[in-house]
Amino acid sequence: QGQFVESGGGLVQPGGSLRLSCAASGSIFSTYVMAWYRQAPGKQRELVARVSFPSTNYADSVKGRFTISRDNAKKTVYLQMNSLKPEDTAVYYCNRVPPTGSWGQGTQVTVSS
Repeated sequence: QGQFVESGGGLVQPGGSLRLSCAASGSIFSTYVMAWYRQAPGKQRELVARVSFPSTNYADSVKGRFTISRDNAKKTVYLQMNSLKPEDTAVYYCNRVPPTGSWGQGTQVTVSS
């Protein structure tokens, strides 16, 4: 199973931007569909964006604001988040699609004035 280490979260004002990174392990990273998920307090974890090659897909709530990308040579997945809203506040995780049972610690994103 792959291991994932997320980073790049933080506190940002509404309308701001953040770029998340996810370092993955595993010898065949490039063959997997990868995704960013998020879990807000009291809510279920949801898939936010997914990337294969070359296609990407987004949840309706983030479409036009978030951009997912990957660097297979670095085994890294990115999530560029623009025009952030308070409802984007959550812990963000990366994993495969479908997800493995091994989740990283995630990275906290808080959007607040």
